[in-house]
Amino acid sequence: MTRTEELDGDQYWLLTSAADALEQRHPLAATLVLRAMIDLSLDAAKYKRYGHAARHLQTCEHLSRRIGDFAGHVNHNDYVADLRRRHPRKSGFWTG
Repeated sequence: MTRTEELDGDQYWLLTSAADALEQRHPLAATLVLRAMIDLSLDAAKYKRYGHAARHLQTCEHLSRRIGDFAGHVNHNDYVADLRRRHPRKSGFWTG
């Protein structure tokens, strides 16, 4: 939770399993893991991963309903707004 900047979103094979394991009991931690993969995919323009990243974002939306306190991390709506600001033309992601 305090070292999310160390998550390597490129390690999707590990992070996907980690997010799945965390989802039920630790929705914020799962969200932060998913965001690492989303950010890497979009920031590095890994367009072949956009579909996966879009599904991860949908999962984040679902999980956000169970998160009462984002513990200093950006809430879901603000995260999406920032993605839209930074990556408005990545239609492969936005159309999922």
